Amino acid sequence: MHIHFIVHEHFEAPGAYESWANKHGHTITYSRVYQGEPLPKSIEGLDFLIVMGGPQDPSTTIEQCPHFDAKGEQEVILNSITAGKVVLGICLGSQLIGEALGATFEPSPEREIGKYPITLTEAGMTHPLFSHFGKVLDVGHWHNDMPGLTNGSQVIAYSDGCPRQIVGYRDLVYGFQCHMEFTKDIVALLIENDDLNDALLYRFVDEPEVLLSHNYDEMNQKLYDFLDKLESFYKSQP
Repeated sequence: MHIHFIVHEHFEAPGAYESWANKHGHTITYSRVYQGEPLPKSIEGLDFLIVMGGPQDPSTTIEQCPHFDAKGEQEVILNSITAGKVVLGICLGSQLIGEALGATFEPSPEREIGKYPITLTEAGMTHPLFSHFGKVLDVGHWHNDMPGLTNGSQVIAYSDGCPRQIVGYRDLVYGFQCHMEFTKDIVALLIENDDLNDALLYRFVDEPEVLLSHNYDEMNQKLYDFLDKLESFYKSQP
């Protein structure tokens, strides 16, 4: 399989998604837009499109951030969805999927940075791709916003601070507001590139030393199992 990552910043790295792809010997290409690499001109030969997070939001203009083309990314996302590819969005990427499908992103009720539980909805608990998550799972977070909902989309999981942690848009299209790809190395990079001096003012924002003390292995494994199931489902499509 061929997987293409759109990466907005070096500190919003693919992490466990990339590790999974390498473990299975999949071919990988990148649009590291922060380095000036272009978005894919064609989706031919692409199986998975994975759009990573970033400090931008879908309303960020090219004038505000010259390397971020929200409309261009939404076009790639929509073309991939239409062509029956797997499309996964993480944080900003999840919001861009919603926007591409006509659903406007919104501010999350709470800022969340750290490792906090998500709770699966009934739809999530019975969903064949997510049932192994269990009812409650501790996962990584680093966000202020959340994806919009389209007609027919399903909320798979929510948290106390955000009602849209995982959204199923189509059978092969999912938005993860949470960050199950986190490793300690990625978290260290995020800490270097964000200001957490006001962490104690928020209910769901960990201080840097707490962020670095977390173990992210279990959520990484749950993500690998989800990706295994998703790959099998994709390959079963006519």
